[in-house]
Amino acid sequence: MVVIEGNLNSEQLQFFDSNGYLVLESFASQEEIQSMRKRMEQLLDEFDCSSDASVFSTKNQQETTNDHFFESAEKISFFWEEKAFDEDRNLKQPKQLSINKVGHALHEKDAVFNKFSSSDKISSMLRSLGYKRPVVIQSMYIFKQPGIGGEVVPHQDNSFLYTEPTTCTGLWLALEDATIVNGCLWAIPGSHKNGLVRRFLRDESGVHFDKPSPCYSQEDFVSLEVKAGSLVVIHGDLIHQSFENQSSKSRHAYSLHVVDTNGCKWAEDNWIRRNVDPEPLFSS
Repeated sequence: MVVIEGNLNSEQLQFFDSNGYLVLESFASQEEIQSMRKRMEQLLDEFDCSSDASVFSTKNQQETTNDHFFESAEKISFFWEEKAFDEDRNLKQPKQLSINKVGHALHEKDAVFNKFSSSDKISSMLRSLGYKRPVVIQSMYIFKQPGIGGEVVPHQDNSFLYTEPTTCTGLWLALEDATIVNGCLWAIPGSHKNGLVRRFLRDESGVHFDKPSPCYSQEDFVSLEVKAGSLVVIHGDLIHQSFENQSSKSRHAYSLHVVDTNGCKWAEDNWIRRNVDPEPLFSS
């Protein structure tokens, strides 16, 4: 008999292995959801619009990646939606409805987000997936704003957070119901089995992909509509995306990316270059 460590059962692990993703309903409690949403409201209220912030776009990632983005690896930084501004660079709506995301060190720098990110249930699930000494390498609060919430083009998380061998897993927590209408995740089941397609590299001239993106057929994608509190576990090689939010409802989510630090090497040409190594969630 195979002994499974952690809180995932054999059917869940088999589904994840076959499809490259897994939905865990009611993973977060209503109390956890409300505490993270309330804390983000406070952070947004305190955020100074006139301070240094940049636009985030997956369509124009090379153009919109700057020092503000690089420095966010160990900070709590704010990123605008592409469509938040008019021609004169003035916000078209309040700042609370104009931010694309906040990242990339909420899990380290804020007690509320750290509590969830380093919780026993996260660690237990990572044990199930075979992690030996995992670290959260980045965290993001994603707003998917009503009407302007930008598209996230098809991608693989291992492209951006590369280890040798690859070990990245995405943990995407719905803080509001995610539907086709407000921009839920979509994925190509089983696409993780085809391996990593391309990498996002950082060098002295900035960032770039080493290869162009393949063309994907939308018919191959399935929608991952989930209720608030559901956690979507995403294999690092899974092709996934989300569309613009054209509805009147936001689609808040809290996203973590985890890599192992045991028996693998963090690539020096990743966009994240930390001054201080992250603390492992556990070591086994």
